[in-house]
Amino acid sequence: MTAIKQKIENVIKNFSSENLFDNSITLFNSLGYNTSRQSRLDYPTYKEFEKNFLEQNDKIIDLEKFKAKAQTDNWEKIELLFQLTDAEMISQGDIFDTGKFDDTIINAYLFFAIKLKPGHYNRTIISDITRQLNRTFSMPVMLVFKYNNHITLSIIKRRLHKTDESRDVLEKVTLIKDINTVKPHRAHIEILFDLSLEELRKKHPITNFAELQKAWQKTLDSSELNKKFYSQIATWYFWAIENVEFPDDLEKSRDIRNATACIRLLTRLIFVWFIKEKSVIPNALFQKETLKQILKNFTNPENSNATIFYKAILQNLFFATLSTEKDKRKFRGKEWKNGRNIDFGNQYVYRYENLVSDPGKWKALFADIPFLNGGLFENLDNKEKRIMVDGFSEEKRNNLKVPDFLFFSTERNINLDETFDTKGKNYKVKGLLEILNQYKFTIAENTPIEEEIALDPELLGKVFENLLASFNPETRTTARKQTGSFYTPREIVDYMVDESLKNSLSHSVSCKLENTTSEDIKTGLDILFAYTEKEHAFNDKEIKEVVKAVSEIKIIDPACGSGAFPMGILHKLVYILTKLDPDNIFWRELQKRKAIKDTEDAYNLGKQEERQLRIKEIEEAFNSNTSDYGRKLFLIENAIYGVDIQPIAVQIAKLRFFISLIVDQDMKNNIMPLPNLETKFVAADTLIGKKENDLF
Repeated sequence: MTAIKQKIENVIKNFSSENLFDNSITLFNSLGYNTSRQSRLDYPTYKEFEKNFLEQNDKIIDLEKFKAKAQTDNWEKIELLFQLTDAEMISQGDIFDTGKFDDTIINAYLFFAIKLKPGHYNRTIISDITRQLNRTFSMPVMLVFKYNNHITLSIIKRRLHKTDESRDVLEKVTLIKDINTVKPHRAHIEILFDLSLEELRKKHPITNFAELQKAWQKTLDSSELNKKFYSQIATWYFWAIENVEFPDDLEKSRDIRNATACIRLLTRLIFVWFIKEKSVIPNALFQKETLKQILKNFTNPENSNATIFYKAILQNLFFATLSTEKDKRKFRGKEWKNGRNIDFGNQYVYRYENLVSDPGKWKALFADIPFLNGGLFENLDNKEKRIMVDGFSEEKRNNLKVPDFLFFSTERNINLDETFDTKGKNYKVKGLLEILNQYKFTIAENTPIEEEIALDPELLGKVFENLLASFNPETRTTARKQTGSFYTPREIVDYMVDESLKNSLSHSVSCKLENTTSEDIKTGLDILFAYTEKEHAFNDKEIKEVVKAVSEIKIIDPACGSGAFPMGILHKLVYILTKLDPDNIFWRELQKRKAIKDTEDAYNLGKQEERQLRIKEIEEAFNSNTSDYGRKLFLIENAIYGVDIQPIAVQIAKLRFFISLIVDQDMKNNIMPLPNLETKFVAADTLIGKKENDLF
C-alpha cells in the first residue's frame, strides 16, 4: 500500500511539468485504469475540440452559450486521454458487462484533461465546465483540470431520464479539488488511493460501469468522510476530558466543566482550520519543528504533560489575536500599579512570555492574522470579578492543564472504561493536530449539485451537536434529547427551505402583480428553484418583483441549532438571485435604495455623510469581491435571523455565515471586515422581555 501511495504522490508532482497528456495517462494508470483506446486530438486546442465534437453535435443547440458556460476562453489546452470500455475492463481479469444498474446504463467512460490559464477557479466554475462536457457526449466524462500549481479531478453522477431512457439526467458534480502538485496533501493521496481499481474491488462488486460509478460515488461520499472524521474526534474528546483541567470558579463539576471546555476548544480550533484554508493563519503555528525554535522546553511534545502549546499558541491565537484588533496587540505589560499589573483585567493582551524563547519570531507568526469579530473567540474569564472559565491568566491559582500530548501524540491505544463501560476495549487515538492534518478542509459548503471531497463548514454543526450527546456525564446517550439538539439531514433541510421560500415569495409577488395568482408565481418558482440549466419562466417585470421580494423577506429559525436551515436559506436565495440577476444590476440598486431610505433626512449633514459612506461600502462590496459576496452580505445583514437555547450553537451558526462570506471575499489586503451578527443570531435567554421589533 505504501508503495502505491508513494507512486501516486510522485505522479501528482510530475504535473508540475508541461506534459499534460502523459502525466494524466500515468495518473490513471497508477490507479489501475489502463487502456489502449487512445485517440488524441491532432491539436490540443478548443478549436480542434469544437471541430471534432461540437459542430455536428445535435446536443449542442447554442454554441455560444456552451462556450460561455464552459469558459472556453480560459482553456489553454484540452487533451482527449482515452476511452475506457468493457473490453478494457474485461481484459483486466474480471467479469464485466454493460447492463442496467440503479437506473443507469453506462457502456463506456471518456477521460479528458484540460489545462486552464492562470487564475482562480472555484468549485462552481469547474462544475460548470464538467456539466458542459458531459452534455456533449452520450457517455460519462471524467476530467482532470490543471491550473496554477494544482490539479482537480471531476466526476458527475448521471442517471436515466425517468420517462425517456435515451436521455441522461446530469446530477451532482463531485470534485477532488486543488490537489497541490508541489506538495500534495496526504488526504488527497488517500482519496486517490481509495479510488484505485484494486481498492474499489475489495469493498464493492464491480461487474459493469454503472457499478463502477456507484463505487466511485460511494468512495467520494462526503458523509462517509464526515463519519470517519467524527469517529476520530469523538475518541479524542473522550480521551481529552480525562486529561485536562479547567478553572472551577463557575462550574464545580469536573466532568461537566471539562466536557464543555473541550467542546469549545474543538469548535474554536476546527474553525481556525477552516479559515486557514484562506491562508490568513500560517501553518507554522501548528508545525512542531517551527514551534521547537520559538518555545521553551518544547522538545518532545508527543509525550509531554506540560501545557505549553495550548497556552503560548492557542490561547494567544484565540483571545489576543482573533478577538483583538491589530493595533492593540501586545504582550502583557511588566509594570505594576497599586499592587496590580497595569494590564490587569485586559483580556486582549498576549500572555505567557515566559514560555517563549524567541519573542520576535513568535510575534511575527501572529502579525498578519486578521481581527475576527466573532463571539466564539471571546475570552469567558471575568478579570474584575476574578472569575476564570477559559483560564487565560498567569495567576498562580490558575490550574489550567491541557497537555501537549493531546495535540501532538502519535497513534496510541487507550482504554475508556473510566468514561464508558467498554469492558476493557482499546481505542486507537492520536493528537488533535495529527487528526486535523489527515484531512482536507474547504470553506465552501457543499450543495445538492456540487460537492468537494473535503470537510466543509457544516461539519462544525455536526461535531457540536453529536458531542452534546455526551454533555451530561450521567446520561450521555440522552443528553442530546434533553437539550433538543439534533442535526437535520441536508435533504430534509433542502425540502424545508424550498417549500417555505416558495410559499412566502409566491404570496409576496402575486400581491404586487395584476391578474397573477400565487399559484402562477409558484409554478414559475418551481422551475427557478430546480438545479437545472432550464431557463426560468419569469418576464422582466416578474423578475424585478421576485428580486424585490427577496430583498424584503425576513426569515427566522426559532431553534436554529448550528444553522442548518438558515444556511440552506442563504444558499437557495443566492442561487435564484444568480439565475434572475446574474450581473447584480437590480440587486445592487435595491441595496442603494435601502441605504437612501435609511438616511432620508437630507437636511441633516450627519445623515448625508452616513448615506455617502453607506453607498461607498455597497459599491466596494460588489466591486472588490466575487458576485456572490454582495448577494450574501446583504441577505445576511437584512433577511436571516436565528435563535437557540444553546449559546455555543448560536456562535457556530454565526461562524458558518462568516465562513460563507470569506469564501467570496478578496483577501489581498489581509483584512476580514465582517458584518455584526450579534442581533441576527442570538441565544434565547437574551430575548427575555424583548419585543419583536427589538430583533428585526
